[in-house]
Order: sequence, then structure tokens, then C-alpha cells
Amino acid sequence: MSISQALEVVIGLIFIYYVLGSIVSMVTQWINEFLETRGKALERYLVKIVGDKKLEDLIKLPQLQALRPIRYKNFLSVFGSVTEPKKIEKIPVATLVDAYFDLVGLTSKENLNLAQLAELVDKLPDSEGKQAFIQWIQQGVTNIDDLRKRTTAYFTGLMEQASATFRSNARSFVIILSIGVTVLFGTDSLQLARTLWTNAELRALTVAKAEMVVQQEGTDATIDDLIHELGDMTIKIGWWQTERPAAGADAMTWISFVLLKILGLGVTAAAVSQGSSFWYDLLKKIVSPSKGGGGGGGGSDGEAKG
Repeated sequence: MSISQALEVVIGLIFIYYVLGSIVSMVTQWINEFLETRGKALERYLVKIVGDKKLEDLIKLPQLQALRPIRYKNFLSVFGSVTEPKKIEKIPVATLVDAYFDLVGLTSKENLNLAQLAELVDKLPDSEGKQAFIQWIQQGVTNIDDLRKRTTAYFTGLMEQASATFRSNARSFVIILSIGVTVLFGTDSLQLARTLWTNAELRALTVAKAEMVVQQEGTDATIDDLIHELGDMTIKIGWWQTERPAAGADAMTWISFVLLKILGLGVTAAAVSQGSSFWYDLLKKIVSPSKGGGGGGGGSDGEAKG
């Protein structure tokens, strides 16, 4: 067995996973932006702080309004450059603490006695944030600076939970889309490996494209460009080129064919779900070992970060 031939097959597989992963990454980003999943995940945790009734009042504070991202209103808005502010996606903890103290009425206070502090907190609607303040007060914490420190620690934990929730949601999109893209293009890893092994021209093409991606430190290609790249390879291995059992084949032959096809598609879907940045880093280490490390290819897993 030729080591160089086997390495070219590996590079070809990794390149296909990278391209498919890039497509999944782009679509995941579009879905997250359109559905505002990051903003919705954050609002779930803001409700824990101030309750449903006060959420709008909190978000309307100027320091939070300034954090709203500006994006296209909808998919068709790109043609008219129609933009609008979207849901807040991330709030620095210090900013959130200041906003909360503004809302509660503690910003201008330096020293309050127990009764005054209890009166302010009592005006808040029921929420986990209110219960936290009540607990601290019952523990004898009435100094504003001490309350601010505890609030900062509390909000830090909640913002980390909000980021984790968003990453989980995004990860679900990535897995579902990885399966969908794999099935759509019929990219069977087992069949792809066999085709690359027996087709020197296809191996050379994929290696050349992989080297070009590494030299360019990743790609800023559009989804049309990525599909075109994929088409250069899958035109020989897609659904339309699947080698089916001959007519009249027995049941065991068909069962074996179906099981191997499911396995091949499953391997591809699992690989693609790792994210394009994972495969870019690996591709870079193999194609250009002296430049190894440091991802530049973007990726689905990157979209799942908080």
C-alpha cells in the first residue's frame, strides 16, 4: 500500500468534511440570526433577574439599548439594505449590574438602613433576583458595595449559563444540519474513500484544493462557492453515482448495501458536525506541518460559542 496514496485519501476526506462543515456553519449562523436564538436565550436569564413584568423596563435602559445589534430586517432586506435593531445578544456583567442597580433604585444610594433597603427590594416583582437580594439582606448584607460584589458574582454565573444555553441550541442546529447536508449531497464516506483510492485525478484535485485553502488561511467563500467546490468532487460520488447491487441480487446483498450506505452517511454526518474549524486545523497540520496550529477557517463549532 502506498503511504502517499493513503495520505492523499485522508486529505481528500478531510477537505470534504471542511467544505461541508463550512456550509453547515453558514446556514447555522443564518438560522441563529433570523430566529435571534442568542438574544432569546439571554432574555430567559434576564427574566430570572427581574421577572417578566420588569424585563422590558430593564431592556429599555439606555446602556442596554446601545448593545442591540443592527442586522437586516429579514432575508429579503439585503436587496434594500433595510436594517433594524435586534434582541440584545450579550451584556458585559458590569453593565448589567449597573443597569440592575438603576432599575432597583440603588445607584445613587451609599448607605441604607435595613428598612430602607427592604422597602426598595419589596417593590421588585417576584424573581430569582429579588429572592437573592432578600436572602442577602436576611444574612445582614446591607452595604451597597457588598451587595454590588454579590450581584456581580451572581450575574456572572447567569451570563455563563445563558452562553451555555445558546451553545447547546446552536449545537443542535449543527447536528441536524450536518445530517441534512450529508443526506442532500449523498456524501458517503466509505464510497468517497474508495473513489479517492482508485481515482488518481480526483485525489490530485482534492489535494490541490486543500493546499489552496491552507495557503489562503481559510476561505471567505460564499455558500455558492462552497457548493461549487463540493460539486467538483461529489459529481463522481453523489447519490446519482451510487453503485447499487445488480438487478436480481439476493436480499443479503441489498441488506449489506443499505447498512454500509447508512454507515458511510453516518460517518460523514458525525465528522461534519465537528465543525469546519476542526477540520481546517487538522488539514493545516497535515498539508503544511510547519504552519500547524491556530485555526483560521471559521466553523460551525465557532457559531456555537456564547
